[in-house]
Amino acid sequence: MGKSVLITGSSRGIGKATALYLADNGYDIVLHCSNNVERLNDLKSEILSKGVNCRTLAFDTKNRAQVAEILTKDIDENGIYYGIVLNAGIAKDNPFPAMEDSEWDDVLTTNLDGFYNILKPLIMPLIQSRKGRIVAMSSISGLTGNRGQVNYSAAKAGIIGATKALSREVAKRNITVNCIAPGIIETDMTENIPEEAIKQVPLKRMGTAKEVASLVNYLMSEDAGYITGQVISVNGGLYL
Repeated sequence: MGKSVLITGSSRGIGKATALYLADNGYDIVLHCSNNVERLNDLKSEILSKGVNCRTLAFDTKNRAQVAEILTKDIDENGIYYGIVLNAGIAKDNPFPAMEDSEWDDVLTTNLDGFYNILKPLIMPLIQSRKGRIVAMSSISGLTGNRGQVNYSAAKAGIIGATKALSREVAKRNITVNCIAPGIIETDMTENIPEEAIKQVPLKRMGTAKEVASLVNYLMSEDAGYITGQVISVNGGLYL
């Protein structure tokens, strides 16, 4: 296939599952973590064993200059990506009256500024290639709001707005921009979710990272070429 996909935050959880799923479907994979590519080595080896290409990048999504430098160098050497999956993110939950300034700043800059920092150096090369797929990870919290997550909900809602606006700008260049809003997905970030919360899900279970990854794979495909500017929920019916 020869199409490469950059997946940010791909050392674990949804990002890791997405990397493996796309590799199984023939995409070359560009893995990313925040500071130490050593922890990606096992995943890189597993992906290479599938007969596709794989390389790793390390940058802090909050550091705009660093992101631009590393991504520009990578595409100068290897060409622009066909797909970009904006998955890197953090949560620092706290009731709003008790929320620290750093908890607000860290979550907004990592999740929302990261959207800008990563796409800004890539968007013109992508436009010039006249094809591409961008998939951004939002959250059910960006659709409904959630107690203790004013910062996270704000960031994820911002990603939805940015996705919709960008999709209008680049559609004429055959680039689609879509957003996935997962609900309660079984990852290390949700290992302390109380059973009562899971009982609120109509399907009565958490989703799997692979179920999110399969949607990313579809949105990357030619079959999804007429889908853009959409927010697609993967939440077991939790938000209807």
